[in-house]
Amino acid sequence: MNLRPKVVLTPEERHKGMQVIIWDGLASEMMTTFTGSAFLVAMALLLGANNVQIGLLASLPTFTNIFQLGSIWLVRKFNNRRAIAVFCSFLARFPLILVGISTLWFSGSVQVLIFFLFFYYLFGSIAGPAWNSWMKDLVPENMLGEYFSRRSRYNQTLDVILSIVLALVLDLIKNRFPQYELHVYSIFFMIAGAVGIVGGYVLSKAPEPQSFLSNANIFSLFKQPLKDLNFRRLLVFNAAWVFALNIATPFFTVFMMKAMGLAISYIIILSIISQLASILTIRMWGVFADRYSNKSIIALSAPLYILCIVAWCFVGMYSRLYVNLGLLVVIHLFSGVATAGVNLSITNIGLKLAPKEDAIVYLSVKNIVTAFFSSMGPVVGGLLADYFTNRSLLITAQWSGPKLTKIGKLISLHEWNFLFLIGALLALCALELLMRVREVGEVEKDVVRRIMRTRIKTNLKEYFIIGDIINWHSQLKAILKLGRRRISS
Repeated sequence: MNLRPKVVLTPEERHKGMQVIIWDGLASEMMTTFTGSAFLVAMALLLGANNVQIGLLASLPTFTNIFQLGSIWLVRKFNNRRAIAVFCSFLARFPLILVGISTLWFSGSVQVLIFFLFFYYLFGSIAGPAWNSWMKDLVPENMLGEYFSRRSRYNQTLDVILSIVLALVLDLIKNRFPQYELHVYSIFFMIAGAVGIVGGYVLSKAPEPQSFLSNANIFSLFKQPLKDLNFRRLLVFNAAWVFALNIATPFFTVFMMKAMGLAISYIIILSIISQLASILTIRMWGVFADRYSNKSIIALSAPLYILCIVAWCFVGMYSRLYVNLGLLVVIHLFSGVATAGVNLSITNIGLKLAPKEDAIVYLSVKNIVTAFFSSMGPVVGGLLADYFTNRSLLITAQWSGPKLTKIGKLISLHEWNFLFLIGALLALCALELLMRVREVGEVEKDVVRRIMRTRIKTNLKEYFIIGDIINWHSQLKAILKLGRRRISS
């Protein structure tokens, strides 16, 4: 297996490499779907996991990013990003197979699950910076948004189809053969590990442009992004944003399973609705991010996602299931639209602000700093969930008349709902930090909003999901400013 980089890549080699990365993404997505958040949470709950353990499982993917400093050292030592990404990808897949084996033949436990998944995420995190830097040199900068939005669209389509099949299989086993439910999860993990190993082999076929790194001390390099004022502002925003979101988001699935008692198929269908919304809109976000700026896209899509988190506080407060399901459908629909823009733009703005010669250092520092705060979010969320277990807040409205007396719930907060409200408020505060970041070629969000509105109206058939959501950020800020004026007066 020849993994040596090339000094110059021909257009044909570059095109072939970009196609290979598409297939590698499909293999990775298949692996992630088999062990995805809903299935992983369901398996952990089946093993008897508590709120803190659920938080630990949710924090592992980001906590292990702290070890990306090792990736910088490996790239500096061997100057071969492809070899590092490929070998670490292989090493990351084997723990998944071990999780399946331990659970299938030795009953397993939450502690064993956390132990093996730590190494799965660890080697994946070490591979990440090498892969990101490699992709930055392989994919032309003016195509980053369009290319990765297309790759994400393919991945999400596969995730939708596969998730439906797996959910139906799980519900069938749970209803007819409940004693084998845990065995099914074990098989899922073993299949995921095998597919991941095949994906690592596919990844090895993509060429790598030769990179040229400086000979500076590694710790000096590590400090360099922190001295960059603009990049430091991006780090502060990103760290605050992921901490706020991860207090709440890992517990959405737990809430639906434990508080609402929804079957895994319902949860997967809701997830698919979110994925479909992302698939239908991510290309548009990518095109506008390339044409205008990633920062403007974040400023438009992030407030919508915050409103979706707030809406979770109202889920479960209605006595009729179909009303709660309808609200969940709306939340997942708009969450998919919003996350497509937020995730794509946050990734791309990091790639754009990182200098080409030190891209791996900048991106690794970004991942390490945000990893710490992102991993703290679910742990804090788990502790808060335990704290609010026996606490609740109920606000009602009562109508009394000669023939009718009616009491309706306005707000009903308990356990997880408190997390959702806290996470939304912190995310709103974090979003204000984005205004301090400067992006090359930045276009004011008002201009982008106006252009997007025109584009949406003339392409209603293609972009019908977006509607008027691009106005929500201004409305939200207007409400906040009005509130401040009233307080000051």
